[in-house]
Amino acid sequence: MGKITFKLGELFSGAGGIAWGAKNAFSDNKELNISHGWAVDIDEDACRTYSYNLLDNRPTKLYCKDVRKIKISALSNIDAFAYGFPCNSFSYLGKHQGIEDKKYGELYFYGVKVLKYHKPKWFVAENVVGIQSTGNREHFKKICEDLSSTGYRLYVNLYKFEEYGIPQKRHRIIIVGIRNDLCEQGLEYKIPSPEIYSEIDNSAGSALAFIPPNAPNHEIVYPNATVKERLAHIKPGQNIWEADLPKHLTIEGHAKFSQAYRKLDPKEPAYTVTAVGGGGTFMYHWLYDGRQLTNRERARLQTFPDNFIFFGSYASVRKQIGMAVPPKGAEIIFKSILNTFAKIPYPSVPSNMKGSF
Repeated sequence: MGKITFKLGELFSGAGGIAWGAKNAFSDNKELNISHGWAVDIDEDACRTYSYNLLDNRPTKLYCKDVRKIKISALSNIDAFAYGFPCNSFSYLGKHQGIEDKKYGELYFYGVKVLKYHKPKWFVAENVVGIQSTGNREHFKKICEDLSSTGYRLYVNLYKFEEYGIPQKRHRIIIVGIRNDLCEQGLEYKIPSPEIYSEIDNSAGSALAFIPPNAPNHEIVYPNATVKERLAHIKPGQNIWEADLPKHLTIEGHAKFSQAYRKLDPKEPAYTVTAVGGGGTFMYHWLYDGRQLTNRERARLQTFPDNFIFFGSYASVRKQIGMAVPPKGAEIIFKSILNTFAKIPYPSVPSNMKGSF
């Protein structure tokens, strides 16, 4: 076959979780890999992070601007495409308006435009589990129909990343699309089996062990005295409502969000790393009463390597990390796609999603 490199385009590229996974993915015979084509994101800090870690700060095709202002036809040709389109309107934590949200919900369609114009050989789209239920489940159906109508066979699955060795209970819907003409030639993507990753220690304790004190983005932030006292009564794995708290430390009038003031259990994968913190949802270490996780610890749970440096304020970095696709999770999916094109069999499982796509 000879070496084949797929040139990848990205929308909503963020800090580079998908890009890191793509850069480090190879087919089992090492003959197929993925290189950078172009990327688009509106967040200036995320663009700086992406450029530094993935492009060596070289002038390249990274467009730091609103996707609405990008001329799709002016982007260079690509062989592959990836986008984790904004989840704000699909998340259970938001208003759950789906594609009816004019600010965020319609942004998925810019990926449809890329597919229509550039017709890459394959694509990957990612979003939160809540996307399935918006609009009485009609919105996700519409998104899949729009993607499929551009000429692709879709392979939709709910990936539970902790089953793939990622030290975090992060569940995401991922759509892989293979162009119809290639499917007709016998190419068929299969969902990679998590079984081969079952021996990996994916516990939070293992993930957060031995972080050098001088590691980048490892600034420690302590909360106020009340929060510190509250956390002293919370055991590893518990949240505020599961703990036996004195009355003056309880919180009234708040929804019982399961992650509020929850400490990590060192023997289990962490709960989902989120993009924002507030109301006690910063994520808390099991060893330290009154300490939220550092951004480097959050990055470890997301499987970013320690030499991956994030730029921006503390809050900006937390957002970049929380919005990312776990790089090693992305690598597993990209490797499966490359093996598909190399026609190399790999352990697989049926899709866990109902319906025809």
